[in-house]
Amino acid sequence: MPAPKKTTRRSLLVTSAVLSSLALASPAAVAAPKPSGSPSASPSASPSVTPPASMSTVGGARLGRPGTQVSLASGVPVLPKDVSARSWIVADAETGDVLAAHNAHWRLAPASTLKMLFADTLLPKFPGTEKHKVVPSDLAGIGAGSSMVGIKEDETYTVHDLWLGVFLRSGNDAVHVLSAMNKGVENTVKEMNEHAEELQALDTHVVSPDGYDAEGQVSSAYDLTLFARSGLQKKDFREYCSTVSAKFPGETKKGKKGKPVRESFEIQNTNRLLAGDADLPVYQGIAGVKNGNTTNAGATFTGVAERDGKVLLVTVMNPEKPEHNEVYKETARLFDWGFKAAGKVQPVGELVPPKSAQAGDRPGANPSGEAGGSGDGGTAGTGSKPVASASAGKGSSGAGTALGIAGGVLVLLAGGAFLVNRRWPLPDLVRRRTRP
Repeated sequence: MPAPKKTTRRSLLVTSAVLSSLALASPAAVAAPKPSGSPSASPSASPSVTPPASMSTVGGARLGRPGTQVSLASGVPVLPKDVSARSWIVADAETGDVLAAHNAHWRLAPASTLKMLFADTLLPKFPGTEKHKVVPSDLAGIGAGSSMVGIKEDETYTVHDLWLGVFLRSGNDAVHVLSAMNKGVENTVKEMNEHAEELQALDTHVVSPDGYDAEGQVSSAYDLTLFARSGLQKKDFREYCSTVSAKFPGETKKGKKGKPVRESFEIQNTNRLLAGDADLPVYQGIAGVKNGNTTNAGATFTGVAERDGKVLLVTVMNPEKPEHNEVYKETARLFDWGFKAAGKVQPVGELVPPKSAQAGDRPGANPSGEAGGSGDGGTAGTGSKPVASASAGKGSSGAGTALGIAGGVLVLLAGGAFLVNRRWPLPDLVRRRTRP
């Protein structure tokens, strides 16, 4: 059901940072049978090459229609014509207004963008300082060709290390270790599906927690955007997804005097709007979120960016154009359109609140979103101190998060929880400049 109408909008002041780094490619997973495009079909039904005639209407009736949905009027810029994705969505991250969409509820293979749901489900459970020694069973069942961060058996890692591996390198090995800490893959999948239902992400069915191609594993551009919006309420989530590079623990070896030595190696974020690439500059205003690429899903991406006081979410699934970095280029075009259209275009739908929020409850057991922490999410008027910049903590590169404060303190939005008739605040985002 649609959320109640939003109240007065407020602007978000953010800090500035200069980013300069190259991202590494993430290998595609081996194919499994493609999921169905029909929202009413069972998850194991045969695949569809075209969107179904009718889809879910969560967030509004227009979002359930196939094709592009936008309310063009005088003063509203025309959508970019060179967007080839099977499905996409442009939404205001703060108010939840959907500015435009294309097959928003088409159930498709999500690839590693599903890791946003994984993180949103598990991040509050373990403090970053908790340590875990990896045993062989932790790494069992990882799909062939998976993206890996390089976790080794019999080595000890902090939870902080593991989350860096998830967000920066999209490491399926890190996902499986964290799942093992969470009573196993089966339990983690169960909890992810339950959390998706709580978020009203009803297009989603999780089979593998890492997003690896699996029969019946589906999500949609709409649902992935819900996951990003929910995850971005968590401080740790924001910090990890905005980190460009970090140091990751390597394998313990014998030193010159026979003493064990464990060196670290650098990992870089595979989100190329955040880290840049030879044919792609860092997108101005980018602050996360997550990319993916598998055989069935093709390239998928959800990004969040801020410009001129507006914070937008864009999700793009499976561009048909074969050009290098096409998913990021199409995302950038949609961001450009969204920032020009914001405040001028009539919304075609909205991002709904979680079920518990509609009942007046806070979403999740840890409103601050800090792993192992507590608090109220940094709400204005509660006495909590605003955070002016993001940092992934010890071991992460200063180039990966905010480098300094350029615009004063962050003004937090009213309402620490997503309650009826209140928008969901997105504090602590970092404005990015294009690379020098």
